[in-house]
Amino acid sequence: MFKMIPAIIFAAMLSQNFILVQFLGICPFLGVSKNTKSAFGMGMAVTAVMFIATLITYPLYTYLLKPLGFDYMEIIVFIFVIASLVQVIEIILKKTSKSLYEAMGIYLPLITTNCAVLGVTELVLTSELVVTMLDACAYGLFGGLGFTLAIVLMSGMREKLDTVKVPKAFEGFPITMLLACFMAMAFSMF
Repeated sequence: MFKMIPAIIFAAMLSQNFILVQFLGICPFLGVSKNTKSAFGMGMAVTAVMFIATLITYPLYTYLLKPLGFDYMEIIVFIFVIASLVQVIEIILKKTSKSLYEAMGIYLPLITTNCAVLGVTELVLTSELVVTMLDACAYGLFGGLGFTLAIVLMSGMREKLDTVKVPKAFEGFPITMLLACFMAMAFSMF
């Protein structure tokens, strides 16, 4: 029952990291990674959406859409589920953590269209590692934690770069892209 979980954890967080290996979810990765607190908040919001979306979409597809022959509707249904979840998380953050809500700005509603979130709901249907509902939920959870790991590592490096002098040609976006490239190379070695 639990034999695939270690492989799922390793794949979802490291060897198949959504941002650094599959290049999904790049927009919030580059946009929200200027501050570690905001990056962590975004990562946790994405993790929650990935986990809950997988928890809902996997059985929805497996026990309803596919048996009824509506499997061609999966992307539309999945986007509807994800959009609903993001709205709920946005309301919760607005009520409980106004500063985090404001720090995320436009990137919070953009979780709805974050291809990493839709990617996890699709990948659990085709991955050889996912056999059961537990496997699907683990993939969603650890995929989100891998997203969080990548965005928090990037934010830490960007904060550190603010204290060092870099050549004028590399200031701003160019140095951020170089960091992302080096991180992607490191993660692809897993």
